[in-house]
Amino acid sequence: MQIESLKVFCDLAETESFTKAAQINDVTQSAVSQTISALERQFKSLLIERSKKNFRLTPEGDVLYDYSKRILQGYEALHSKLQELEGVISGNIRVATIYSIGLHVLPPYLKKFLKTFPTVNVHVEYRRANQVAEDVLGNVVDLGMLAYPARDSKLEIVPLGKEPMVLICHPHHELAKHQSVRTKALNGLKFVGFEPDIPTRKALDKIFKEHGVSVQYVMEFDNVETVKRAVEIDSGVAIVPEATIHQEVANQTLASVKLDEGEFSRPLAMIYKKSRVLSPAMKKFVGMLKDSL
Repeated sequence: MQIESLKVFCDLAETESFTKAAQINDVTQSAVSQTISALERQFKSLLIERSKKNFRLTPEGDVLYDYSKRILQGYEALHSKLQELEGVISGNIRVATIYSIGLHVLPPYLKKFLKTFPTVNVHVEYRRANQVAEDVLGNVVDLGMLAYPARDSKLEIVPLGKEPMVLICHPHHELAKHQSVRTKALNGLKFVGFEPDIPTRKALDKIFKEHGVSVQYVMEFDNVETVKRAVEIDSGVAIVPEATIHQEVANQTLASVKLDEGEFSRPLAMIYKKSRVLSPAMKKFVGMLKDSL
């Protein structure tokens, strides 16, 4: 029995999916099935109750999962400690991030990090906010970056500061001639927003409610890039992170207007699973972002 087999088993137990367990470990679903069968022969016990509708560990499977997690955490801690003693900063870091952070906030810091630590490979995936947390909890990625992090007893949250948000509109829109406007000025306007389950949308709706403002949502999207494209064709106005619109403002395809009232900035954070042992490379990456943002 190899430690890799225990990792496959734990990933399967946590994701409850042969497909995801295979993806995490870069193997085929057949290989995952063969690993579980080999463990069952090794321990002479049924570990998983196989059913098309339900995934459930047997009592023996629960015991193996509990002890396997301890073994894996100990192994990861040992590997991390040895790297620290040897001064080694290398390896792979898997990061899931929402589009706005991954495309507009992260790049300069990632470039700096990779220049400082060229033997580290950072793989970035772009996901919806809820999927970022799911991927972190499911061991699909090591770290997550998102806005308005939701508290979870299984997650460690590292605050990364606040990101200013601004109103954007078509350059010929009546609000474009103003440097700043009050929140009340948005009342009744056509608005291009994020989808209702996006944390930034929830925060904006709360601000609107507090100021007695009602906007007309004409379009809703799950990422800032599509929101910007809709505003560029004058479908409505929108509120987006300021860092995401520098190029469009410079090209005069969008106008940016500051908002005088309300908490129009959003908290950014790095998240990782509390049970995860961070490698020296991961610690350096988290530390750099924490100190820089």
